Amino acid sequence: MKKVAVIGATGFVGTQVVNELLNRGYEVEAIVRDASKVQQKDKVTAKSVDVNNIDELAGALQGTDAVISAFNAGWTNPNLYEDFLNGSINIEKAVEKSGVKRLITVGGAGSLYIDGNQLVDSPEFPAEYKPGATAARDYLNKIKENKTLDWTFFSPAIEMNAGNPGERTGKYRTALENPVFDDNGRSVLSVEDVAVALVDELEQNNHIRQRFTAAY
Repeated sequence: MKKVAVIGATGFVGTQVVNELLNRGYEVEAIVRDASKVQQKDKVTAKSVDVNNIDELAGALQGTDAVISAFNAGWTNPNLYEDFLNGSINIEKAVEKSGVKRLITVGGAGSLYIDGNQLVDSPEFPAEYKPGATAARDYLNKIKENKTLDWTFFSPAIEMNAGNPGERTGKYRTALENPVFDDNGRSVLSVEDVAVALVDELEQNNHIRQRFTAAY
């Protein structure tokens, strides 16, 4: 495997995924709304693509070995639920149409379970994140129906944003449906180590047609 497409390559997660791939010797095709915002680097090709244009996106993905989608419709987007869900579904359709088999997609922690209940359904769940988290949960249920792609859905730690910025330890623990907690009862992972977990999954294929999560 040599060339990986990263959708949302200039975002919070996508930027780190690009860096991790480059550090491991991959070529990267950065799929973004505006290619001029992609930092010019060796082995990075930037393409401006609307993820809802399935034909255009499929064409852009052809010739890559795998797709990592860090697509985000924007936390302040008033249509976040619809735009995230529709965008994710259209990305999935475009990957299928492109002929690429491997798709790793980043969702939210809200669909993880504690005591049989999903986090997004708890009264403590932050209201500002609920539309995006609900869309990611609903998309997880949708992608589970896909028998064509070798897909993986990744749910970050509950406190991904609380991980030490800039810290890449390369160490984490994984689980499938429940958050990973540390000795202090926290589920934390830096965004740099999120990227490590995603590229490790790309290389190791430990969670084909599964959801998984990771934290320290």
